Amino acid sequence: MSDRNLVGIVLVSHSARVAESVAELAQGLAGDGGTVSVATAGGTTGGGFGTSAELIAAAAAAVDRGAGVAVLADLGSAVLTVKALLAEGDELPDNTRLVDAPFVEGAVAAVVTASTGADLGAVEVAATEAYTYRKV
Repeated sequence: MSDRNLVGIVLVSHSARVAESVAELAQGLAGDGGTVSVATAGGTTGGGFGTSAELIAAAAAAVDRGAGVAVLADLGSAVLTVKALLAEGDELPDNTRLVDAPFVEGAVAAVVTASTGADLGAVEVAATEAYTYRKV
């Protein structure tokens, strides 16, 4: 399956290293997840901790293949920044969704599901269901 038909994933974190590590983990656990377009938007444009609307918009544009873009964010202001971009309406690709999911488990579920060719709705459901993963 061509990556043109796959949902793109954006991981937004206050830390570039955290976003990149979660992307590496999710793609590694997905096996064929390497075919899924995953981009990170971690930290600020100056390399510090925080969030950047500019980095988020660029990451979403980079992974958009027409099948939709799922955005997962780590904490408060990362979520608020994505919401603001969605509200503006022209900063993110059409069919971009902020997914309410745990950052690590949700990212893995999203990448694994996207790698199967699932649509954006299925990717969102899989990531959201990660809230139910029990550890004990």
